[in-house]
Amino acid sequence: MADEKNYITPEGYALLKAEFEQLYKVERPKVVRDVSWAASNGDRSENGDYIYGKKRLRQIDSRCRHLMKRMDLAEIVDATRQQNLERIFFGAWVTLYSIDRETEHHYRIIGKDEIDANKGYISWISPLAKALLGKQMGDEIKAITPAGEELYEVIEVSYTDPDETSESRES
Repeated sequence: MADEKNYITPEGYALLKAEFEQLYKVERPKVVRDVSWAASNGDRSENGDYIYGKKRLRQIDSRCRHLMKRMDLAEIVDATRQQNLERIFFGAWVTLYSIDRETEHHYRIIGKDEIDANKGYISWISPLAKALLGKQMGDEIKAITPAGEELYEVIEVSYTDPDETSESRES
Protein backbone atom coordinates (compact mmCIF):
# COMPACT_ATOMS: atom_id res chain seq x y z
CA MET A 1 0.00 0.00 0.00
CA ALA A 2 2.88 2.38 0.67
CA ASP A 3 3.83 2.44 -3.01
CA GLU A 4 0.23 2.71 -4.24
CA LYS A 5 -0.53 5.85 -6.20
CA ASN A 6 -2.79 8.45 -4.60
CA TYR A 7 -4.58 9.68 -7.69
CA ILE A 8 -6.92 12.56 -6.99
CA THR A 9 -8.95 15.06 -9.01
CA PRO A 10 -8.11 18.77 -8.78
CA GLU A 11 -11.42 19.28 -6.94
CA GLY A 12 -10.57 16.53 -4.46
CA TYR A 13 -7.14 17.99 -3.81
CA ALA A 14 -8.69 21.42 -3.24
CA LEU A 15 -11.06 19.89 -0.65
CA LEU A 16 -8.16 18.22 1.20
CA LYS A 17 -6.23 21.47 1.19
CA ALA A 18 -9.25 23.48 2.36
CA GLU A 19 -9.84 21.07 5.24
CA PHE A 20 -6.17 21.28 6.22
CA GLU A 21 -6.24 25.10 6.08
CA GLN A 22 -9.42 25.24 8.18
CA LEU A 23 -8.01 22.91 10.83
CA TYR A 24 -4.51 24.39 10.96
CA LYS A 25 -5.24 28.09 10.57
CA VAL A 26 -8.68 28.44 12.20
CA GLU A 27 -9.59 25.60 14.55
CA ARG A 28 -6.14 24.78 15.96
CA PRO A 29 -5.28 28.36 17.06
CA LYS A 30 -8.68 28.66 18.75
CA VAL A 31 -8.20 25.37 20.63
CA VAL A 32 -4.64 26.41 21.62
CA ARG A 33 -6.05 29.65 23.07
CA ASP A 34 -8.75 27.72 24.94
CA VAL A 35 -6.22 25.23 26.35
CA SER A 36 -3.88 28.03 27.38
CA TRP A 37 -6.75 29.81 29.16
CA ALA A 38 -7.84 26.56 30.85
CA ALA A 39 -4.27 25.82 31.96
CA SER A 40 -4.05 29.24 33.61
CA ASN A 41 -6.98 28.32 35.85
CA GLY A 42 -4.84 26.09 38.04
CA ASP A 43 -5.29 22.36 38.72
CA ARG A 44 -5.32 20.61 35.34
CA SER A 45 -6.19 17.13 36.60
CA GLU A 46 -9.88 17.98 37.09
CA ASN A 47 -10.11 20.83 34.58
CA GLY A 48 -12.63 19.67 31.94
CA ASP A 49 -11.84 22.54 29.55
CA TYR A 50 -8.15 21.70 29.68
CA ILE A 51 -8.63 17.92 29.32
CA TYR A 52 -11.13 18.25 26.46
CA GLY A 53 -9.01 20.93 24.77
CA LYS A 54 -5.87 18.77 24.85
CA LYS A 55 -7.84 15.84 23.44
CA ARG A 56 -9.26 18.02 20.64
CA LEU A 57 -5.78 19.38 19.91
CA ARG A 58 -4.45 15.80 19.50
CA GLN A 59 -7.35 15.02 17.13
CA ILE A 60 -6.68 18.11 15.04
CA ASP A 61 -2.93 17.41 14.88
CA SER A 62 -3.56 13.79 13.90
CA ARG A 63 -5.96 14.80 11.12
CA CYS A 64 -3.54 17.49 9.90
CA ARG A 65 -0.71 14.92 9.70
CA HIS A 66 -2.99 12.56 7.77
CA LEU A 67 -4.04 15.30 5.34
CA MET A 68 -0.42 16.44 4.81
CA LYS A 69 0.63 12.86 4.05
CA ARG A 70 -2.24 12.39 1.57
CA MET A 71 -1.46 15.73 -0.13
CA ASP A 72 2.26 14.89 -0.33
CA LEU A 73 1.47 11.57 -2.03
CA ALA A 74 -1.22 13.03 -4.29
CA GLU A 75 -0.94 12.75 -8.04
CA ILE A 76 -3.48 15.20 -9.42
CA VAL A 77 -5.22 13.92 -12.54
CA ASP A 78 -7.18 16.51 -14.49
CA ALA A 79 -9.94 14.64 -16.34
CA THR A 80 -10.47 17.61 -18.66
CA ARG A 81 -7.06 16.86 -20.19
CA GLN A 82 -7.90 13.20 -20.79
CA GLN A 83 -7.39 11.78 -24.25
CA ASN A 84 -9.50 8.97 -25.74
CA LEU A 85 -12.62 10.55 -24.26
CA GLU A 86 -14.76 7.68 -25.49
CA ARG A 87 -12.99 5.31 -23.05
CA ILE A 88 -13.39 5.15 -19.29
CA PHE A 89 -10.41 6.38 -17.29
CA PHE A 90 -9.83 8.15 -13.99
CA GLY A 91 -12.19 11.10 -13.55
CA ALA A 92 -14.85 9.79 -15.94
CA TRP A 93 -18.57 10.13 -15.30
CA VAL A 94 -20.16 6.83 -16.30
CA THR A 95 -23.79 5.84 -16.75
CA LEU A 96 -24.44 2.12 -16.51
CA TYR A 97 -27.51 0.05 -17.17
CA SER A 98 -27.84 -2.96 -14.88
CA ILE A 99 -29.02 -5.74 -17.15
CA ASP A 100 -29.84 -7.96 -14.16
CA ARG A 101 -31.87 -5.35 -12.24
CA GLU A 102 -33.03 -3.20 -15.18
CA THR A 103 -31.88 -0.01 -13.45
CA GLU A 104 -29.61 2.87 -14.40
CA HIS A 105 -26.64 3.95 -12.26
CA HIS A 106 -24.37 7.00 -12.45
CA TYR A 107 -20.81 6.92 -11.12
CA ARG A 108 -17.67 8.99 -11.19
CA ILE A 109 -14.31 7.27 -10.91
CA ILE A 110 -12.16 9.24 -8.49
CA GLY A 111 -9.44 8.90 -5.85
CA LYS A 112 -9.69 7.13 -2.49
CA ASP A 113 -9.80 10.43 -0.60
CA GLU A 114 -12.87 11.58 -2.54
CA ILE A 115 -15.27 8.65 -2.14
CA ASP A 116 -18.86 9.74 -1.59
CA ALA A 117 -21.51 7.08 -2.15
CA ASN A 118 -24.30 9.67 -2.02
CA LYS A 119 -22.83 11.41 -5.08
CA GLY A 120 -21.95 8.15 -6.87
CA TYR A 121 -18.21 8.75 -6.47
CA ILE A 122 -16.34 5.45 -6.46
CA SER A 123 -12.63 4.84 -5.99
CA TRP A 124 -10.54 3.87 -9.00
CA ILE A 125 -9.43 0.80 -7.02
CA SER A 126 -12.97 -0.47 -6.33
CA PRO A 127 -14.01 -3.69 -8.12
CA LEU A 128 -16.61 -1.84 -10.21
CA ALA A 129 -14.19 0.88 -11.29
CA LYS A 130 -11.50 -1.67 -12.13
CA ALA A 131 -14.01 -3.51 -14.32
CA LEU A 132 -14.90 -0.23 -16.06
CA LEU A 133 -11.42 1.16 -16.75
CA GLY A 134 -10.64 1.13 -20.47
CA LYS A 135 -14.20 0.26 -21.50
CA GLN A 136 -16.39 2.41 -23.74
CA MET A 137 -20.04 3.03 -24.55
CA GLY A 138 -21.83 -0.19 -25.52
CA ASP A 139 -19.42 -2.48 -23.67
CA GLU A 140 -20.78 -4.97 -21.18
CA ILE A 141 -18.99 -5.71 -17.93
CA LYS A 142 -19.41 -8.08 -15.01
CA ALA A 143 -18.67 -6.63 -11.61
CA ILE A 144 -18.81 -7.91 -8.07
CA THR A 145 -21.13 -5.70 -6.01
CA PRO A 146 -22.40 -6.03 -2.44
CA ALA A 147 -25.47 -7.69 -3.98
CA GLY A 148 -23.29 -10.21 -5.84
CA GLU A 149 -22.10 -10.38 -9.44
CA GLU A 150 -23.96 -8.07 -11.80
CA LEU A 151 -23.93 -7.51 -15.53
CA TYR A 152 -23.86 -3.89 -16.75
CA GLU A 153 -23.87 -2.12 -20.08
CA VAL A 154 -21.99 1.17 -20.42
CA ILE A 155 -24.50 3.64 -21.87
CA GLU A 156 -22.61 6.92 -21.44
CA VAL A 157 -19.07 8.16 -20.76
CA SER A 158 -18.32 11.80 -20.03
CA TYR A 159 -15.53 13.85 -18.52
CA THR A 160 -17.79 16.71 -17.44
CA ASP A 161 -20.28 16.65 -14.58
CA PRO A 162 -23.67 15.70 -16.09
CA ASP A 163 -25.44 17.84 -13.44
CA GLU A 164 -23.44 20.93 -14.43
CA THR A 165 -24.08 20.26 -18.11
CA SER A 166 -27.84 19.98 -17.59
CA GLU A 167 -27.86 23.14 -15.42
CA SER A 168 -26.02 25.13 -18.08
CA ARG A 169 -28.51 23.95 -20.71
CA GLU A 170 -31.41 25.14 -18.57
CA SER A 171 -29.93 28.67 -18.21
